[in-house]
Amino acid sequence: MAQQDESKTKRPLINRLKSKYRLVIMNDETFEEKASLTLSPMNVLTVFGSFTLFLVISMVYIIAFTPLREYIPGYADIGMRRKVFSMGGTVDSLEQEMRTKEAYIQNLNYIISGKKPPQGDLSKPDSTQKYNTISFKKAEEDSVLRAQVAEEERLYGSRVMFDNGSNSRNNGMAGVFFFPPIKGVVATKFNTIDDHFGIDVVAPKDETIKATLDGKILFSGWTLETGYVVVIQHDNNLVSVYKHNSTLLKKIGNLVKAGEPVAIIGNSGELSSGPHLHFELWQNGTPINPQDYMAF
Repeated sequence: MAQQDESKTKRPLINRLKSKYRLVIMNDETFEEKASLTLSPMNVLTVFGSFTLFLVISMVYIIAFTPLREYIPGYADIGMRRKVFSMGGTVDSLEQEMRTKEAYIQNLNYIISGKKPPQGDLSKPDSTQKYNTISFKKAEEDSVLRAQVAEEERLYGSRVMFDNGSNSRNNGMAGVFFFPPIKGVVATKFNTIDDHFGIDVVAPKDETIKATLDGKILFSGWTLETGYVVVIQHDNNLVSVYKHNSTLLKKIGNLVKAGEPVAIIGNSGELSSGPHLHFELWQNGTPINPQDYMAF
């Protein structure tokens, strides 16, 4: 008997998995057989394995191809991802725009206070260019343009375009016609070495100061050093500044035309020593000499 039991336990695993068993369902009171089912361990493993594989395939299909994956933690809608990426790009653009606006406002503060805005890396030359090898030649068109401008100045007065070589073409102001803000005597000229970023024009008392170009009033108010100041934003990133006025005729946000009165000449501010206009022109945060573009 012991030998038979030992021989059963030593049967191969495959034979034991194929062994038949009967599952009988009986009435507990009458012991009547209600149903029976012949099973083997191999059948049971096959059924449960197939069911598990079906569940795995179903879950993969649901996650990969149906909208139900949105309800599974860790998975998001593709449209939502696209919106997130789009919003990320928009936020980056807004941040860049904000930095540009902040730099612009900071430059205006420097201009109003009479200081030169820092140039940063913009003042460094492009190392990829060989400037020593560039040759400059005066073109025939340049001579014709100079003659034309001189003739227009002689016939029509000072409201013409001044062309000092190729400078006006390089800074994008070719074809820009400036209106002199006031007629008078230039007492102090443009000199960046002495931090004098404009010109001082002496004119009669109560003389009207006019806008040099069409634009929008960015600042109209009082500063301790320069008194009553008007700042106008023009096209081509141009800003004109009018300091030491006695009366301001425009408010912030007003639109003005070239030649339209914006202030009355005065002697306001701690840095003023007599009635005059301190006039500045700025482009891209860099001061430029007004006498290169108009006569006073």
